[in-house]
Amino acid sequence: MYDFFKIIRLILENIILVYVVAIIASYIFLSLISAIALRKYMKKSSYAKYDEIISSPFAPSISLIAPAYNESVTIVDNIRALMSLFYHDFEVIVVNDGSKDETLNKAIEAYDLEKVDYAHYYYLDCQKIRGVYKSRNSSFANLLIVDKENGGKADALNAGINISNNDFFVAIDVDSIIESDALLKLVKPFIEEKSKRVIATGGSVRVANSCIIEDGQIRDVRIPTNLWARFQVLEYTRAFLMGRIGWSELDGLLLISGALGLFDKEIAIACGGYFAQTVGEDMELVVRMRRYMAENNLKYKIKYVPDPLCWTEVPTTLKVLGGQRNRWTRGTIETLFLHKKVFFNPTYGSMGLLGYPYWFFFEWLAPIFELFGILYFIIIALLGAPNWDFFIFLLVFVYSFAVSLSTAAILFEEKTFHRYEKKRDIFKLFINVLIEPIIYHPLVLWWGIKGNFDFFIMKKTGWGKMVRQGFAKKTN
Repeated sequence: MYDFFKIIRLILENIILVYVVAIIASYIFLSLISAIALRKYMKKSSYAKYDEIISSPFAPSISLIAPAYNESVTIVDNIRALMSLFYHDFEVIVVNDGSKDETLNKAIEAYDLEKVDYAHYYYLDCQKIRGVYKSRNSSFANLLIVDKENGGKADALNAGINISNNDFFVAIDVDSIIESDALLKLVKPFIEEKSKRVIATGGSVRVANSCIIEDGQIRDVRIPTNLWARFQVLEYTRAFLMGRIGWSELDGLLLISGALGLFDKEIAIACGGYFAQTVGEDMELVVRMRRYMAENNLKYKIKYVPDPLCWTEVPTTLKVLGGQRNRWTRGTIETLFLHKKVFFNPTYGSMGLLGYPYWFFFEWLAPIFELFGILYFIIIALLGAPNWDFFIFLLVFVYSFAVSLSTAAILFEEKTFHRYEKKRDIFKLFINVLIEPIIYHPLVLWWGIKGNFDFFIMKKTGWGKMVRQGFAKKTN
């Protein structure tokens, strides 16, 4: 019997070790691919002439769609930021998704809006549109405010697509601050690609907390004063500079952030638009668009633009942050289950053979495997026979790698876009790098486990609350 348990223990420890090595190897591989792609992008963008896009007859018209629900704290500044973008032909569509606060009234007052008759078609299902508002001020002629009954973010985006007049649309979070040249950089791959149809592009998202905002634009980039927001700076930097650019190169990108993405409206409508029954509508739409193209034997590309094009306010309390991560977990599970046909299916190319399996094993299952490892060690310790050498080696190895990965992400940022110019800000980030695995990661693990529990056991749906504090503003 002793030999039997010894064999089982050896098998379990080998499973844990193999999984850890596999996930670390995938991170290293993605980081190397990202570094090469980033270097190539920086070299190419150094002589890019974005002004030519403005005068190009091939530059498409774009509709910016921003769902808003109870965003009265920031709605006026957010609209101002969207209106100030540098592009030759675009419209801004803010969809008031049945807000219960003063979101609509503040927008009406600030931009001198009036309700107008506006012809539109329900290409995509959405809740009833109660009215469309335009400004009496000609300076805001390209601004539309859509008031509709509440249906959630995906439903609001569908309403915006129904209202939009252009062939391409940008889906954004209304609380985000968009760089003035963001549309030029997002649309560039659509114009450049000749052999394949570009169906979507996404940009890098950064943390705006504690940054100084003036006239709807970031004027002074600062590290957040809030500890939890600083941890998210590390997360966002790793995810975008060391993850998505690599997946874009491998043609396995499954997610374009809901904070900023440019889409081919024809393909989005052909796929049925956003799926309102999921809390991960951004990821689900990308996967469904990719499936549509592959199943119809259409050559396509999804491109990622590594420039920090979008700045967003992130949660600063554990309650709100935990709810957000719970929602992300549930959204990931929903998308993976809805599109399980893709799993290791060569019909879908890199998405089926690389992207989907990665998300399945290393995004969804990662917290479950980690919890299994922790429980295994606790049980072995209670039985009085822990393998301390194995445990200490694994602990030190994983901690060292986590610190190295985050340090590399900061170096990537410093060698490329260098948005944090103050040395003390970089020092603060490095302090967070050292304590993140000890303080923040256990919370992320807990939220991931709870997201699985809420999805499978509690059958939880819905978004939960995101409380906005508003952006910092320049003072004289």
